[in-house]
Order: sequence, then C-alpha cells, then structure tokens
Amino acid sequence: MQLNDRTLLLRLATATLLALGAGPVVAQTVPRIEWEACRQDPAYECAFARVPLDYDEPDGARTRIALARVAATDPARRIGTLFLNPGGPGGSGVDLILGGYGDYMMQRLNGRFDIVGFDPRGVARSEPIHCFDGLSAFYAWWIFPYFPYERGQEPSFFRDLGSLSGLCHARGERIIDHMSTADVVRDLDLLRQAVGDTGLNFVGWSYGSYIGNTYANLFPANVRALVIDGVLDPGLWASGDHIVLDRFSVAEEFEEFLRLCDEAECPLSGPEGASARWWALAAAVREEPVDLGYAYSYDYLIADAVGAMYEPEYWPDYGEFFASLIDTVEGRTGAASEARTRREALVERMRPGRASYSNDYEAYYGNQCADTQYPRSLAQFREVGTFAEVGSVFGAYWWWQNAACADWPVAADRYAGPWETTTSSPVLVVGNYFDGITDYAGAYASSRLLLNSRLLVYAGWGHTAYGRSLCVTRYVDQYLLRRALPPRGTVCPANPNPFLPAAAARRRAEKLLPAISRPPTGWPGWRR
Repeated sequence: MQLNDRTLLLRLATATLLALGAGPVVAQTVPRIEWEACRQDPAYECAFARVPLDYDEPDGARTRIALARVAATDPARRIGTLFLNPGGPGGSGVDLILGGYGDYMMQRLNGRFDIVGFDPRGVARSEPIHCFDGLSAFYAWWIFPYFPYERGQEPSFFRDLGSLSGLCHARGERIIDHMSTADVVRDLDLLRQAVGDTGLNFVGWSYGSYIGNTYANLFPANVRALVIDGVLDPGLWASGDHIVLDRFSVAEEFEEFLRLCDEAECPLSGPEGASARWWALAAAVREEPVDLGYAYSYDYLIADAVGAMYEPEYWPDYGEFFASLIDTVEGRTGAASEARTRREALVERMRPGRASYSNDYEAYYGNQCADTQYPRSLAQFREVGTFAEVGSVFGAYWWWQNAACADWPVAADRYAGPWETTTSSPVLVVGNYFDGITDYAGAYASSRLLLNSRLLVYAGWGHTAYGRSLCVTRYVDQYLLRRALPPRGTVCPANPNPFLPAAAARRRAEKLLPAISRPPTGWPGWRR
C-alpha cells in the first residue's frame, strides 16, 4: 500500500528521534486554550494550556503553561499565531506582551497575526521553580562576589554558588526535573497545534534562539516562519563550551564602546582617551573598592561593563557613570553621591522592579543546568576559568556564574544535537557584528547548521537587532508576513554613534526593545 506524505514524514521523524535517543514520537492530547481578559491588564487576553509534565508519560501528570495574547486586528487577513520568547533563560513571554511589545509587533505586522507570549515551564506563571522563600532569603544566601577575582576566592565561590542545587532540589518541587529546552519545545509544538497552525511562527531572542534551534531540529517539518536573533551556538551551549566565544565577545564590543566614546568626546574620554581612563579605573577599583555608601568592588565594575553592552542606546549614561567613578577615586567632592545616583538609575533601567521577588534567578539555572553539561569539580572549573581569563577580563565573569550547575543533574530528556537540519521553510538567522552577549559567531554557526536558512547581519552594537536596526526590522517583518528572505549576504549598516547627542536622543525616542534580553540574573542590580 502506498504511504501518504504525512505518514511517511511521521515515520521518518520517529526513526530520527529514536536514533538520537530523544524517545519515540507519541501522540499527544492537544491542549484546549480558553482566552479571557488578563487580570493584570484587561486590554490583553490570557490563558493557561495544560501539557504533559513528563513527555515520557504523556498521559500522566500535567503542568500549566501561561499565555498572553494580542488578537489580530485584521482577522480577515489573519495568517496565524506568532509566538515570542524574550530570552533568559527565565524570561517571561507573558510579561513581554503585558509590557506592550505585542502591540508594537501588531502594528509592524499589519494586524495579521495573533501575537502570543508564553512563560516556559518553570518560569514566572508556568509552575515556577523556587529555591528561596523570598527576596530577603535570597539576599541572605548571596553574600559572595559575582565572580572570583582575588587569589584564593575560587574554593569558597565554587562551594557557595554550587550550593544552589541542593537548596532548590531540597524543596521537592516537581518541575525542577522537567525544565529542559527540549520539553519547552515540545510544549511549543502542542501550543502550535492548539491555535490551529500547520506551521510554527516564532521569534526568539538570545536564549530564545536556542529554543528556535531546538525546535528546528526536533520538528523540522513544522516550520512556517522562524526567526532567531542574538544567536547562541547550540553545540557550544549544550556542551558547556560557549566560553570559547564569550571570553572575546564582550571585550570586542567594549573596545567599540571606548572607541566611540572618544570619537564623540564623551565624559569618559578626556585627554588620555577613554581606554586609558577606564582601565586605570579598573586597576584602582581592583586594588580598593570605591565607597558609594556600599563597597563598590571590582566584580561590580566588570558586571556593570557587561550590562552596558546590552543597550548602546544607554551608553551615554554609562559613560557619565564611569566618569563619575573616576572622579570619586580622584577625590572630587560630591562625586560619590553622583556616581551612586547614576548607577541606581541604570540598575532600574536594566532590571526594573528589583524590589519584588520573582523566580527568574532560579528559572535561569533550572533551565540552563538542565540543558548543559558543565564540569563537576573545582579543579576543572578553575582550569576553564584560567582559559577564560586569557581572552579578556570579562571571561571569568561569564564562566564562574556557571558554578551553580556543577552539582545540578543534567536533564535526561534534554536535546544535545546533532544540530544540522533542513526545515520545511527557511529559518531567518540574525546576528550583530558587535553583540557582546551572544557572539556573531553563534549566528554564523547556526546559519551553517540550518541548511536552508538565511543569515541577516547588523553591522552595529548591542544585544539583538530587531527593533534596534530599522533595516533588520523591515527584513524580519517581510519574512514573517510573506516568508520573503533578504538577499544573500545582506549586511544592514550600523546606527549612528550612540554617544552623539542627536543619535542618542533619537534612538531613545524610537527604542523598540522594552523587555528583550535583560542582563544575566547575577548582575549587581539584584543587590542594589
């Protein structure tokens, strides 16, 4: 008997997943979604979808996935549902919608999609993982530096941050064993079916690119339009080897920060130049913390420099902040108060609402540690940390935060490759030349692994490009609407120097990324 195309595809998919050890394709009950006005903001619609807690037991216990939606304003020409993920891991897609980003995309896409954000399992409203009883308990635990930077700090740092696994697992929350990206992707495919789409429409920023890459490999026949922006190299992420790129990426963008500051004669510049002044500041703070009403130590300075690389639109503020730190070190009257005020404003910008307790810290590690195989011993961590420091002073900051995963079990159902696939519709891969958070090399690697994909490049700075570069934004919009790919080799030009007053004012007025890809949860905004 002749097999029809759908049956043949199902058998091929089953054979492939069995070969990868991902388990057989099992028929799932498609969840029913009942939309109603959101309690937090009735202007939007919210719902929960019930999905298997454990996909090895599809008829067993369920967990709930929280959703928020902006319904298509042109229903007669509706294309389908566009799912969004803002990164993290631990970012809330529901908050993305409630924060107005769905309205922005609705306008750009002519009202032709339902725009849906979802909280991945374990995140925010989707059976959130918790390791602490509240913010005070979290702060009482976190009394160590953000990374070890002085001789002899590594053993205590490794022990203290590594204790997170025991704290989290001791609470006995069931979701902790089911937070891999592979399970998030399986949820996403059920959500696709629940909204009635034959192919997935998805935009994933930062860690959301890992969701997109994983979906493309587990469900290659189910793609209509898939955008990944600010892209992780999936092979390096899964293996724990992403420090190979991380140790250089921030340094390259930070050199651009200093160069452009000099070009615009920003307050950090001065006769000696921004680079000489900043590195002198770093040496001074490493020698002795600055008194800002609290001890502003070297780990704070490095973390603030990393935080600056997310949003070039706020580089003028960082230039003024670093300049005020220099003035404080040099003893100018009132400089410490000025530096503290400037920093508080930046912290509020980068991590708003820090006074309230959310679970994004636990969700970050609950997902990352489930996905990624990290070394288990201090000796191995120290060896990699030494390698990371060779690349730049920022390498140790990136690497040592992963010590929380040293004693955290890797999920049995995670997907760790292979990552080479051909999807039913080409994936659009977006990368910035100077993205200090997810290196351009990650976008390039993904474009080579997704065999029929197209790489779109932004020649500027910052983390992710959609909404930052009008050129990139227009190409992405046309791809989502018509599946029209940009010409091969397309490179969108950089925006004007962010330090120039006119450019800074215009970009702040036009800023289109209100909640995408915040700094790591270990950023000092958590404590101050």
